[in-house]
Amino acid sequence: MSVFERWLSLWVALCMGVGVLLGRGFPELTETLRGLEFGEDSQISIPIAVLIWLMIYPMMMRIDLASVLGVRRRPRGILITLGVNWLVKPFSMALLGWLFFKQLFHPWIGDSLADQYLAGVIILAAAPCTAMVFVWSYLTDGDPAYTLVQVSLNDLIMLLLFAPIVTFLVTGASDLTVPFDVLLISVLVFIVVPLAAGSASRVLLLRRFGATWFEERFLPRFQPVTTLALLATLVLIFAFQAENLTARFVHVALIAVPILIQVYFNSGLVYLLMQRLRVPHNVAAPGALIGASNFFELAVATAIALYGPSSGAALATVVGVLVEVPVMLSVCRVCNRTRHWFEEPPAAAAAR
Repeated sequence: MSVFERWLSLWVALCMGVGVLLGRGFPELTETLRGLEFGEDSQISIPIAVLIWLMIYPMMMRIDLASVLGVRRRPRGILITLGVNWLVKPFSMALLGWLFFKQLFHPWIGDSLADQYLAGVIILAAAPCTAMVFVWSYLTDGDPAYTLVQVSLNDLIMLLLFAPIVTFLVTGASDLTVPFDVLLISVLVFIVVPLAAGSASRVLLLRRFGATWFEERFLPRFQPVTTLALLATLVLIFAFQAENLTARFVHVALIAVPILIQVYFNSGLVYLLMQRLRVPHNVAAPGALIGASNFFELAVATAIALYGPSSGAALATVVGVLVEVPVMLSVCRVCNRTRHWFEEPPAAAAAR
């Protein structure tokens, strides 16, 4: 395990702190960076887009369409993961968000912020899975090939379902409207472009240099780039939200409540379903982690594009980033400690 992976929580915490200090101490610089957008008033940040491309592009190059088709040989794990991610996760988050923001927390936050926070957590839940899942999978001895397939299929499905689900749930659960054209541009910028670039690069490089060079020499070169891009993204996200995070500290705690409940509920649901259906642990653990993880880079960028960098929706997605690392590490620990749940009893193995 690399130094970054061993001290992941520390690096992330430092980046969050640096981001807040940057936003509070250098507001003019932060405002300048925030103002770099794709077109006037598009709200799609160029710096964040570039950093997200640097994170996603290497992951997209790992996507092998042949391996995606090969999941038919072991379909149960992928069916459970996809079912929970797309049939349960966004809808359960919408329900929890409505319950907490529109009902229980409404006296403290009011109508406008309730709608904004609800929209933010829906956007967060509708973007499942992140490149960091490969780190979490590694920490639980997950099957790397199967994890890749799970992540790849989620990304491909996201191309079709992210925009319609966000539009349906946000407009149905709140008084906000979703500019569908802006949402489609976000999907294009943050998913389609890196997916197309990664897929084209994979085909061309494999054809030119072969699989050994591509897997063992080329892809590893992107590891430090991806790591630095992740850390820089966190710095920018927290710099852009520094005012909200410090001025609305109590709101940050309130937003974290439904996010935590939803994340543990979905990861637990995936994990227990896989255990009951006799899916191997090295598939079940990554599946639970994908159920707990969110594509927070896309969620934050989309919330900013739709409602602005200082909106309550953007703050809600940033709170998702805030809780992501400790939550994922705790899920890793649970998966590792319950590995014996998936071990077949010797008597049953001998009888087969």
